[in-house]
Amino acid sequence: MEIVTTIKDAAKNASAFTLAAYALFSLFLLSQLFYIFISTVAPTPRDILRSETTYKQIEDNGSVSSSKPLPYWKSMYDERKARAREKGDASDSKVGIEDAEVFMSLVVPAFNEENRLGIMLGEAVEYLQKEYGNEKFNHKANGSARRRPKASQEQSNGHLASGNGSVQKEPMGWEVLIISDGSTDKTVQTALDFARSLARESAARIRVTSLVENRGKGGAVTHGMRHVRGKYAVFADADGASRFEDLGKLFRELKKIEDNKGRGVALGSRAHLVGSEEVVKRSFLRNLLMHSFHLLLWLLTPPATASIRDTQCGFKLFSRPALPYIIPHMHSESWIFDVEMLMLAEAASIPVAEVPIGWHEVQGSKLNVLWDSLGMAWGLFILRAAWAMGVYRRT
Repeated sequence: MEIVTTIKDAAKNASAFTLAAYALFSLFLLSQLFYIFISTVAPTPRDILRSETTYKQIEDNGSVSSSKPLPYWKSMYDERKARAREKGDASDSKVGIEDAEVFMSLVVPAFNEENRLGIMLGEAVEYLQKEYGNEKFNHKANGSARRRPKASQEQSNGHLASGNGSVQKEPMGWEVLIISDGSTDKTVQTALDFARSLARESAARIRVTSLVENRGKGGAVTHGMRHVRGKYAVFADADGASRFEDLGKLFRELKKIEDNKGRGVALGSRAHLVGSEEVVKRSFLRNLLMHSFHLLLWLLTPPATASIRDTQCGFKLFSRPALPYIIPHMHSESWIFDVEMLMLAEAASIPVAEVPIGWHEVQGSKLNVLWDSLGMAWGLFILRAAWAMGVYRRT
């Protein structure tokens, strides 16, 4: 009691300036302690192993190739940035990214997906070959054969320049990068077997990379995006829940919003399905958690990101010039990585379009609704705090 009385007497005798100084010092101390806490708990991606920068594919004779080095646009980007820094200007807008080698890249993160991967790849490759291939599509597994559309039909994929019929000198073709995220089943073998079932040139466009340890979906997607060769790059979940032919919708909307640097992001969205029978039939807990997460997004993220109705759909398309503003600065490797991508796009003033797509529930999800939702909420809080307090920085 004597101590309390002493403190009260000191407070009475202290000047307003002293009290203000004490309050400011207390706030400063608390902020430093909070910064140390966030620095401690904020995730830091592990280093990339040498074997994880290689891929395997099917050779012309049907055998599996030895490990080959993946092209790494970020390495070239870093070299250009270092040279630009020496000249006094290393901003992303001055450095740029090397030219694309193909038109469309697809990144597929896969963790123990031997049962679902083949179906998803079949749908994806058929569409990619129909829209962006330059050979006859021939998938032996289902016997379908599609010829390349005529030039007059190719406006949706950007191969036509204008109404005068002149053809742009665009990179041609497509590629698929399957990132096995520390899988312990036959995911890699399933991917290679699928590639072997394709016509020779199509088989060579399937590249399979194995991460030694599981990084999480975000880590696998980011890893794949570092190595894409496409003028446009899309990632899609291995479960095939998103209707892949809706890539055409994403592309058309992205072309409408690209800025004068060619930057743009198009997001597949399931927001229009919220009132559908499939969603209504979900459990009360699952719908409650969904709406609670949307509320957290609105409270914790910057305005443009907060306005997006579906940040978590695993179907997003990026133009190549947008990648250096996003991929090198990624930290989150968990389910919340989509939000970080969108926050980085917003920070760089990259136009973003949200596009309704077809989607259906697929059995076999590895998402634990309760615990993963709590983990996403925690991850969102840490992510926002880390960027706001300077723990994470654009380098």
